[in-house]
Amino acid sequence: MQRFLETFFNHDVMVRYLPDIVAGVWVALWIGLMVVVAGVAMGLALACLRTCRIRICNVFIIAFADIFRALPPLVLILILYFGLPGAGIRLSGPMVLFIVLSLTLAAFAEEIFWAGFLSVEKGQWEAGLSTGLGFGGTLLHIALPQAVRLALPPLVNRVLAITKMTALGSVIGVSEVLSAATTAQSFSGSATPLSLAAIAYLIIFLPLVWAARWFERRHERRRRT
Repeated sequence: MQRFLETFFNHDVMVRYLPDIVAGVWVALWIGLMVVVAGVAMGLALACLRTCRIRICNVFIIAFADIFRALPPLVLILILYFGLPGAGIRLSGPMVLFIVLSLTLAAFAEEIFWAGFLSVEKGQWEAGLSTGLGFGGTLLHIALPQAVRLALPPLVNRVLAITKMTALGSVIGVSEVLSAATTAQSFSGSATPLSLAAIAYLIIFLPLVWAARWFERRHERRRRT
């Protein structure tokens, strides 16, 4: 037991490298927050545009969603970070991570919101149009609130999955939690920084896991009543 604690929870190593891990937590939180805001907003906007049934727009939206849901984010990160400089375009590590994760989340969010729109009964669209609201008013006041409510449980789960991918920033030198921990581990020769990183990820994401479970249970109760 003593050897285990010395390996994974060495007090001296914790004191020395905890500030670096905390700094990495703030980087991960900041990038994650920006990814969630941009990705969800973009996904919702694309889903709303898709309801307009403009054929050429829908082709591009579906292609975008399919491509970014199919490609592993790590591949996109490596292409943008290491490939674009060959074309004369240089982006910082945090910017690459933000762009890739935002577009990935937007692709999944668009499909989730679109499924929510499809769940709205056709009669409700027709009722809104018949009252003079017009397509935009019907979308905004009738379809959108229902679609968002239906989309929340799966959307929270997807947000959780995408934001955890901020750890991929470690491969391109973004100073987030995992990057700080692996650097500290290489200098200290101890697994303690990695244990600190695991604890940091629990602190960040465990509340989101609980929120996702709460949304699922609440949605299930509403569906039964």
